[in-house]
Amino acid sequence: MPHTTVRRLLSVLLLCILAAPLARADDLARWQQHAANVTIIRDHWGIPHIFGKTDADAVFGMLYAQAEDDFLRVEMNYINALGRLAEVEGEAELYRDLRMKLFIDPADLQTKYAQSPEWLRQLMDAFADGLNFYLAKHPAVKPRLITHFEPWMALAFSEGSIGGDIEEVSLDGLAKFYGQRLAAPAPAAEKAVAVPEPKGSNGFAIAPANTVDGHALLLINPHTSFYFRPEIHVVSEAGLNSYGAVTWGQFFVYQGFNDRAGWMHTSGGGDVIDEYLETVSAVGDGFIYRHGSQNRPLTAKKISLPYKQKDGTMATKSVTVYFSHHGPIVREADGHWVSVSLMQEPVKALMQSYGRTKARNYAAFLLVMQLRTNSSNNTVYADADGTIAYFHGNFMPVRDPHFDWTKPVDGSNPATDWRGLHEVKDTITLLNPPNGWIQNTNNWPFNAAGPNSPRPQDYPTYMSVNPENPRGIHAVRVLENRKDFTLDRLIAAAFDSRLTAFEPLLPLLVSAYDQLPGTDPLKLSLAEQIAALRAWDLRSSVASVPTSLAIFWGQDLMDRFSDAAIAKGVSVYEFMAVHTTAAQKLEALTRASAKLQRDFGSWKTPWGDINRFQRLSGDVHAGFDDSKPSLPIGFASANWGSLAAFGVTTPTPTKKIYGTKGNSFEAVVEFGPRLRAKSILAGGESSDPASPHFADQAELYSKGQFKDVLFYREDIEKHAERTYHPGE
Repeated sequence: MPHTTVRRLLSVLLLCILAAPLARADDLARWQQHAANVTIIRDHWGIPHIFGKTDADAVFGMLYAQAEDDFLRVEMNYINALGRLAEVEGEAELYRDLRMKLFIDPADLQTKYAQSPEWLRQLMDAFADGLNFYLAKHPAVKPRLITHFEPWMALAFSEGSIGGDIEEVSLDGLAKFYGQRLAAPAPAAEKAVAVPEPKGSNGFAIAPANTVDGHALLLINPHTSFYFRPEIHVVSEAGLNSYGAVTWGQFFVYQGFNDRAGWMHTSGGGDVIDEYLETVSAVGDGFIYRHGSQNRPLTAKKISLPYKQKDGTMATKSVTVYFSHHGPIVREADGHWVSVSLMQEPVKALMQSYGRTKARNYAAFLLVMQLRTNSSNNTVYADADGTIAYFHGNFMPVRDPHFDWTKPVDGSNPATDWRGLHEVKDTITLLNPPNGWIQNTNNWPFNAAGPNSPRPQDYPTYMSVNPENPRGIHAVRVLENRKDFTLDRLIAAAFDSRLTAFEPLLPLLVSAYDQLPGTDPLKLSLAEQIAALRAWDLRSSVASVPTSLAIFWGQDLMDRFSDAAIAKGVSVYEFMAVHTTAAQKLEALTRASAKLQRDFGSWKTPWGDINRFQRLSGDVHAGFDDSKPSLPIGFASANWGSLAAFGVTTPTPTKKIYGTKGNSFEAVVEFGPRLRAKSILAGGESSDPASPHFADQAELYSKGQFKDVLFYREDIEKHAERTYHPGE
């Protein structure tokens, strides 16, 4: 008997011994069959390339590889999605769990799983099998809660966006409405900087006519929390060949490409979530609500919420929640109960998320888009046929445009009900615009292709809710009037260092200074700072002192006046420019100078000494330490128009700025006869500090340099670090 066969038999026997209490014999046999059909090749960056016989085999290997790299994040995504966070974090998370359970019911998902197409059930089975096989093979790994994954769980987390629609529901509103019934403490206030890093991403598509080699190009530049998605490549003999960023625990590449087509999602399309003011009355032990001439009963449902107590024991609280036909009641406002409507099609969403990874031309991609369940994202597309395209959103309810959908509407008026979904052809889209490029930076779509962009008057206002932003202005500039794009030049454009948000702001500051009388004390105290800013070219770099001064000045103004801007209904940039006085602008510069002096010893501190990348641990909420090694970062927050985003989501006690969100996984792709691509990850593929791939990409990341993507098997094998079957 060959040595390898003996080794595999011994592996099966050992697996049976280790996993016997946890798995049935038929589970073990199925897992081992999948494992035999899967080869994982880890390249010299630790990136897993999974090769499976069938799509289900590939999914099995894909989840096994994800668990190897960061089981903690895989499990946490499902703990959160299933509304079970309080079971591991304690009573403080009860309202977060309640929010999820208003929309996600395991019994309902089990029914939907049973009714799903056979091919999709096979993938969901393989998803669970891959994770369960990993746990069986790694008894030292102790899950925080989920010791066995079920196939239907994949439907709880089917879309892939960093902040799903459900998370738009206010926890504070839930606590105020259900708090007395639930007898639970109010949720802790979210810790966040005054003006957080903008949500979203950048996506650019370049037509062949604008490139040196005549091939379409795609920039994939998600701005997510660092380490939210790893890099992965998954291949099957059934036509799957997908490379890109996968959200931990999902079995589809969320932002990426295959050998013929690529897709990049950016956040913030149209209005896809609506609130309804329900007119509610008590009747007996229940409640009714008004809808037209009818009084309808509110549906009541009891939800159990287990949670871990301070002594480590488990307890459970229950609450009765209510639903109108619009959706669950989530808060109260102006004497009305407020319900919320949002997309709830997990089967179709999972079909669409997976289906687009196998679409190899625009017609096939458009067919997948007809499922219309990509609710939180726009899509920038490019392919090997030279097609570039844009979809501003995808799930778009049909509504009466006479209502103001930015506010809760009258739920008693039947005219406010959703009336199905808009067809894709009726939404805001672009296909091969004559200018030869498309961009989206979470901004409006009316500048997506310069003069060839869609026109706002042609669409209902609810189809686009975000305004233009400094990155959008910046993106147009780096893309327009160019016919010389290559992969490297596209990277250079994506890292163009100009901070466009300061263009209207700094001249006003300088003018305020110039108008000071010569006897004003500020004339002398700010002379050097103004001279530095006056001479600045508005480009950020690690060596730039004006970058530090301008950002600290701008951040001071933002923090002080963002609430006033919201109250006035204008952007914070407009408020800073138009609605702050000359004295306020100069006072902010004084405070910024003092803060730099206090924290770093001099206001003349280069940006790279302040703005740093640091990865100390694999924890989900890892801390930072000024005394430990870190790398300088020349790019800046997207708030200032930096296309390459590096920002902060939660405050830290450190003096230096350590990024937690922004450029994460990035890639550029050329769709020629032979695909070429380059990519980079923040840090590295593994969450284990002992792994050589924990931070092996950090220095490249800090400099905006990309590594070559290994897409073809012969290239992968030349750079293979390890080749194995799952479980070996």
